[in-house]
Amino acid sequence: MDIRSRAPLMNSSSSRREALRQMLARQAYRRGDFLLASGRRSEHYVNCKPVSLSGAGATLLAPLLLDAVDPRAQAVAGLTVGADPLVSCVAMAAALAGRPLDALIVRKEPKGHGTGAWIEGPLPAPGAPVTVLEDVMTTGGSCLKAVKRLREAGYAVQEVVTVVDRQDGGQTALAAEGLHLKALFLLEHISTPLEHQP
Repeated sequence: MDIRSRAPLMNSSSSRREALRQMLARQAYRRGDFLLASGRRSEHYVNCKPVSLSGAGATLLAPLLLDAVDPRAQAVAGLTVGADPLVSCVAMAAALAGRPLDALIVRKEPKGHGTGAWIEGPLPAPGAPVTVLEDVMTTGGSCLKAVKRLREAGYAVQEVVTVVDRQDGGQTALAAEGLHLKALFLLEHISTPLEHQP
């Protein structure tokens, strides 16, 4: 049976996790010669958007990401555009679970009109704990841009949750800024041929 038709019916965390891993391996991972956003070249490329922007993918991602978010967090946030579907689906999953947790989107440039805002969404009170979500963690550069803006706005950011950690320096860069990284998957989990996975 196709993963797309199975995904919404899965109740156990382990079943959701395995279905999501398979979706990422099939739809998000590519092997070749790629120039990454960090400026580095790599034989591995991960683009989570075909998964995170699909109904089945969001259904699988939302509860797994929500489980990883600090229970004290009042919002989840991330840098546009990779984090947009992540924060949205997690906020919805939280609402369905009766947990107050809003979504914030951090712009790459300030809004060109009106308030000139860097951050969009229902803003929590200054000092509120916010967890940052990331689709793919490489060197941590994109994620740290979001963290900087959120901290400048007065929010307490101590945690980042990523869908895939490429283990390419991101954890070290985040730790230097006092941030704890959690990852749903490592690169090896989705780059290994499916038939070789347990």
